[in-house]
Amino acid sequence: MSDIRRKGLTMTQKILASHAGLDSVEVGQLIMSRLDMVLGNDITTPVAVKEFRKIGIDNVFDKNKIAIVPDHFTPNKDIKSAEQVKYIREFAKEKGIVNFFEVGQMGVEHALLPEKGLVVPGDVIIGADSHTCTYGALGAFSTGVGSTDMAAGMATGEAWFKVPEAIQFELKGKPGKWVSGKDIILHIIGMIGVDGALYKSMEFVGDGLSSLSMDDRFSMANMAVEAGAKNGIFAVDDKTIAYVKEHSNRPYKVFAADEDAVYSEKYTIELSDIKPTVAFPPLPDQARTIDKVGDVKIDQVVIGSCTNGRIEDMRIAAAVLKGHKVHPDVRCIIIPATQKIWKQSMEEGLFNIFVDAGAAVSTPTCGPCLGGHMGILAKGERAVATTNRNFIGRMGHPESEVYLASPAIAAASAVAGRIASPDEL
Repeated sequence: MSDIRRKGLTMTQKILASHAGLDSVEVGQLIMSRLDMVLGNDITTPVAVKEFRKIGIDNVFDKNKIAIVPDHFTPNKDIKSAEQVKYIREFAKEKGIVNFFEVGQMGVEHALLPEKGLVVPGDVIIGADSHTCTYGALGAFSTGVGSTDMAAGMATGEAWFKVPEAIQFELKGKPGKWVSGKDIILHIIGMIGVDGALYKSMEFVGDGLSSLSMDDRFSMANMAVEAGAKNGIFAVDDKTIAYVKEHSNRPYKVFAADEDAVYSEKYTIELSDIKPTVAFPPLPDQARTIDKVGDVKIDQVVIGSCTNGRIEDMRIAAAVLKGHKVHPDVRCIIIPATQKIWKQSMEEGLFNIFVDAGAAVSTPTCGPCLGGHMGILAKGERAVATTNRNFIGRMGHPESEVYLASPAIAAASAVAGRIASPDEL
């Protein structure tokens, strides 16, 4: 446990204080924090490398504390993406960066780093990708930054932060059938809005945590930024520790919020009241429960991404698709988030279910989530996706539409040809 015993500190405040060499920090305080991990991908790292070279130093601060994961346009979709990856591959080799993962070892970055044991409770992590907040599921402070901050982090091992306010979400009870972490976070974002946690820490606590898997938690922390949050963070429990011990040899530190920690708001979420939820375009806060969706015909389903491409997501999709066929008017694309998850899915026979149902299975990539490749939408097309954003033009043509949902709803929709629950099949 933390050795910081000052009054009224949240989890995030304690982690930031410890990394700033301070006994305590206050909301709004500007601090300089040491970093445990600096992350970049194939889109953001080339810019960071150019800025790094302007600094005029020879080496990165720590060859083991930088991770570069080409995952957005990989496998390379065109000449430009190939040149981007070549540029950062050469940089990684030149600087001796240990954690460079591409085709063959790669995965979607925010699924890969926890799986590789590179992030643990109590860490401070920055990544030049907005969904770096995923690692809060492990009780770490992690947040997205720009490429210039990534460059500075690679050079110095430090970053400055303004200490955020916090919102507490007390989770109670157990979720019902077909309700996952994705439904819970869509419900919360629908409740508070896309700017409801603007530059705040979303802290998840309560007895309801025990009914959420680590995959549920990763999904929820991943989408904290969709409510405008600086970070999302979960209280560390036995499930967290078991996950960390399975995946990492690194030492870790657990920081628990003080009983008198100060929160700008507190919410109690009864998990049993949450129904499967879909976010309508064009924002993640346009949440509707499955019984209020109506008749929405679709053209494509994507199951994967840094939000829902983990093994539990693959298993849920397979459970729904088994014995069914993808609707003839629908393209169903399933993307395991890492090589390990891909192999595990294959060994468990999930690929047989997917292919027999008429779905396509891809190598790990972010591809369709950002309209990169492997599933671009044409004008007027609609997709149900387990991704995290449904902005205008997010997956292709600006007049296409993206509906965010869990793997269960996405798989059922692929079969029905419209947004549907597994109970309707």
